[in-house]
Amino acid sequence: MMKKYVVLRSSAPADARVRPGLAGTRLFETLRHAATQPEITVERLNDRELAQARAEPEVRLVAPAMPTRLIEPLKSAAPAAADSWGIAAVGADKSRFTGAGVTVCVLDTGIDADHPAFAGVNLVTNDFSGDGIADVVGHGTHCAGTIFGRDVGKRIGIARGVEKALIGKVLGNDGSGSSEMLFNGMTWALQQNANIISMSLGFDFPGMVEQLTQGGMPVALATSQALEAYRGNLRMFDAIMAMLDAQGGLGIEPLVVAAAGNESRRDDNKDFRIAVSLPAAANDVVSVAAIGKRKDKLFVADFSNYMARISAPGVDITSAFPGGGFQTWSGTSMACPHVAGVAALWWEALQKQGIQADARTVAAKLSATARRDVFPADIDGTDIGDGFLTAPE
Repeated sequence: MMKKYVVLRSSAPADARVRPGLAGTRLFETLRHAATQPEITVERLNDRELAQARAEPEVRLVAPAMPTRLIEPLKSAAPAAADSWGIAAVGADKSRFTGAGVTVCVLDTGIDADHPAFAGVNLVTNDFSGDGIADVVGHGTHCAGTIFGRDVGKRIGIARGVEKALIGKVLGNDGSGSSEMLFNGMTWALQQNANIISMSLGFDFPGMVEQLTQGGMPVALATSQALEAYRGNLRMFDAIMAMLDAQGGLGIEPLVVAAAGNESRRDDNKDFRIAVSLPAAANDVVSVAAIGKRKDKLFVADFSNYMARISAPGVDITSAFPGGGFQTWSGTSMACPHVAGVAALWWEALQKQGIQADARTVAAKLSATARRDVFPADIDGTDIGDGFLTAPE
């Protein structure tokens, strides 16, 4: 039977192939010490062809293609504020840095390129979904607005000095996609010399089980195959992250920021907390939890997954929306672009201090400057990570 697989090829040494049982450890260590040129292809293979592909010298990993989906935001009943509250909360309103000279990539549902918030920004777009770059869902436009949106009667953007942004549409007009779209978007961002990659999406394990069972497969077998795909795509994501890391010696190692996920339900039960989901849980990704503000006090959003690396504003966030207007949403999807925007400020700050800015140095700054004293003393540290996001002064 023919199945769809994602195949990763690269110019790494031939002995870097993954050996069974090693979970990719040898591959990742090799890629961390050698700049590679990743290539992602999608191929329909039967069992014999799959074995042949895995034996090819340039093939690093083969994983079953897996569905992806945006991390669904929650609509807010709060009225749109004059300025998005998260900007002042992280200190971006007082920062002398703007993200000038930093290239940010948003991998999401596309963008409304005609929105006034993006006037003057060089938007380099690439559609990996086949639906066209236009943002029907509004998710990608909202995230982009928080990162680098210009003032449009109100301030919505953190890093308003970003002049060039890469927009990769890796989710279709229904908010769904597949892992090869995401992987191709990541490798494109690397080729375009992105400094920061922001993604507010996840691997859709339940969706894959549903697809397989609707095709007539027994639930137990469908769950097993979905689990195999999940493991394979985690290894694939980690391998690509290792390739990004390997570019550090060339001065083009991008920082990857991802939303932690919205599956927790603290409002039903305080112990109903779900750990950070993929891809935010992958190696070297800065995962982001969502924080809200009530009567000048910060709180962890009920829906926010725990064990993220850092926390940021993610409740009642107003940003750009297709058609030239605005939308107020909540979600870790809204927290993630705050971190991407502040990372752009730190990237610029480090460069102006004569310090090499790369994924490691910027991530270290994000963690080192994160604040814990803005939360109650009894806050669970696993809910806020290193602390609350803080911009450079």
